[in-house]
This record gives sequence, structure tokens and C-alpha cells, in this order.
Amino acid sequence: MTSWKEILVKPSNTLMETIEILHEGGCRIALVVDRESRLIGTVTDGDVRRALISNISMDSLITSVMNKNPLTVDSETQKKKVLALMKSQDLLHMPIVDSNGVLCDLLTLQELHQKPTYDNPVFIMAGGFGTRLYPLTKDMPKPLLKVGDKPILDTIIEQFVSYGFNNFYISTHFMPEKIKENFVNKDLGDISVEFIHEGEPLGTAGSLGLLPKNISKLPMVVMNGDLLTRVNFSNLLDFHEKNKAQATMCVRRYDFQVPYGVIKIKDHEVCKIEEKPVHKFFVNAGVYVLDYDLVEKIDGRTCLDMTDFLERELDAGKVNAFPIHEYWLDIGQIEQFKQAQRDYGYLND
Repeated sequence: MTSWKEILVKPSNTLMETIEILHEGGCRIALVVDRESRLIGTVTDGDVRRALISNISMDSLITSVMNKNPLTVDSETQKKKVLALMKSQDLLHMPIVDSNGVLCDLLTLQELHQKPTYDNPVFIMAGGFGTRLYPLTKDMPKPLLKVGDKPILDTIIEQFVSYGFNNFYISTHFMPEKIKENFVNKDLGDISVEFIHEGEPLGTAGSLGLLPKNISKLPMVVMNGDLLTRVNFSNLLDFHEKNKAQATMCVRRYDFQVPYGVIKIKDHEVCKIEEKPVHKFFVNAGVYVLDYDLVEKIDGRTCLDMTDFLERELDAGKVNAFPIHEYWLDIGQIEQFKQAQRDYGYLND
């Protein structure tokens, strides 16, 4: 477990620097302290995502993002009382300070409780042809391409298992026998893996209609089988449930810089010249959480892409965006596959 001393942040640190500390620390919180080690604020995963949604610059000082009035307790408070307080306030962390506000320790719910488990179904879409990765996919489905020493699909499942998920469904179409063979003779421990076969390609959402009728009615996590990410799936599920969404779509900020000066003209007159402006967008990251009621709407016979499905639901229900600031890579082309190989050590650090 990372020491709380390794997740300290200075008021002069930027949002980008704090995100790096959050990633490296793995505690889902950073602690902002002054020169005398007094706690002046905290930064959680949720604070970062709200900043990203608000398009706050990565170069902004963390003091503009942090929670300036975090709940704290003193070192004499019994752990039983700390736990009760954390439960009542729905907190994952509790800073411990002395009478002068100096940070002494950090208690986490993970320390006070055993690792959580999730029975929520995880649906991994692994039926694509991977044509943009040809010839690598000539004799191998894309999710089984190895990054480092293991298939992409194995890395995805291991990520979910590390957060306590155990109930997996994998959709297949292209070379389904090889997807299934990948799990033969593997020790799956306490996890369950079932395969859903598409006789004809049904798009990125259509195969959800082929799920068995007795599937759990808990919210389902859906993920493309060609992604590598270090997104915190516990945070994702918590976000979905706390915001009472019917669907949550993970999004990734994408900045596009126009390589030329942009000229704005009115009635033949140049009114503004903007040199190489940067446009900021949020793009679909290929990870979703769907309520059972939404999944039930998919008939399993019609080709249906997830973006079309969710766009159709925008008026009928609540679709929320969950910004990903963690590592994320869509392995759609050869260059991304090469990048994944270069990133492998970081992914498994």
C-alpha cells in the first residue's frame, strides 16, 4: 500500500502534476499541504473529472480544483468512530490531523474493510475483424494479439478482476474458436466466463441482445475488446450509481490543433486572426455502464452500434459522461499496437 507521504501535493503543483501523483499513488486521493505540513485541501478522482468536464487547463494550480474544506479527524479518534463517520458521509478516505492542522496520517476504507467484490456483469466485445491491423489479424482475432507477454483480452480481464469483478461475458464472431481456446486450461479461479456468439455482425451494441435471460439485473459494464486502460472501474461504477444514470459513457479529452492561422471574416473584412488555435473535444472511449432496463431494449437481431443506441436514449433517459484521465489506448491501427508494446511496462507497473 502506498504511504500517504507519497501522495502529498504542494499548492504550487498543477492539475497535470497532481493527476500523475494520483496515478502513481493508487490511493484515489492526493493531499495538498503547506510548508508546515498543514492540510489545506484534498483532491480526489471526482475532483479531477469535474475539472476536466469544465475544461480547466491542465496547467492550472491545483488550489483551483481541490476541496478546500475536507472532513478530518484527530489522531485520538477511535477507528470504529472513523469508519462510522466515513460510511455516513460516503467517504473513501479520512485525513488525520493534529491540533494545529498538521497532517499525521490517512485512513482509507480499503484498510478498514476487505477488498470489495462486484457481481455486476462485465461484457467484453471481442467479435470484430480487426481489418486495420492486417496482416497481424490474418490468423488471429484482435483481442488475442499480445501486448508484452499476454493477449489484450487477458489484460482487460485481469484489470477488472483486480477491482473485484468476477462475472464476464465475451461476444465473439471472427475466429470464435480461438477466443474460446484462449481460456482452455487456464486457472480462472472464482471468476465466470461465458461466450456470446454473433452469427452475423451485430455492431457494438447489438450482441447485448443475445445475453441469457437469467443475467444479473445489476448495472453492466461494457467494454471494447481492443482497449488498454488503467481506468478505475470501481470509481466508474460508483459514479454511475451516485448520479442515478441509466447509461454512463466514458469519454476522453481530445485536443486538435489547427496547423494554420485561422482567419475570421465579416463582409470581406478580416476581424480576427487566431494563430494555430486548439479545439478541445470529448470523444467516446469505448467503455460504458448500462442499466439492466436499457440492455433489455436490445433485441439481438438488429445490427446496432452503441453510439446510435445511446443517442436514441438521450431524450428518453439519462446518459452521463465519465471523463477518463487515466492511461487509455485504442489499439485500432498498427501504430497504436506498436505504442502499446512501448507502454507495456507502465501498464503492468
